[in-house]
Amino acid sequence: MKKLLFAVIVLSSLAGCASVPMGSPQQDTGLKQFHAPADKAGLYVYRNETFGSAIRLQVKLDNAPLGDTAAHTYLYKEVAPGKHALTSEGDDQGLVIDAKPGKNLYVWQEVKMGFASARSKLHLVDEQTGQQGVRECKLAETK
Repeated sequence: MKKLLFAVIVLSSLAGCASVPMGSPQQDTGLKQFHAPADKAGLYVYRNETFGSAIRLQVKLDNAPLGDTAAHTYLYKEVAPGKHALTSEGDDQGLVIDAKPGKNLYVWQEVKMGFASARSKLHLVDEQTGQQGVRECKLAETK
């Protein structure tokens, strides 16, 4: 097991960091003010870990692509009020969120080591935790 873990670490370091298309610095700065739209909800999906930096993971909202994350990136989308299904590549369960108008939702995308590929898990977090996590990241292009 130790040899397998060592091999994964070595291969990850050789592969470098995954990259994703990035949003504009101006939009990133504006979104970090955390102003929720009055008639919709703001959805932040962030990945503030270095672990799994060689992996990019696709995130879907209601079965449509939301964007791809890499280490220290986040996605943002205004969503209509109501329940929405959020899924992440490598996460078998996903997450159901309930969007409220005028509120922001913060979802942490945890990256885990899998046997043959990376795994992930989505966690709905509180506002303070979410805002701190987003501040540690840069905006990735959202679809």
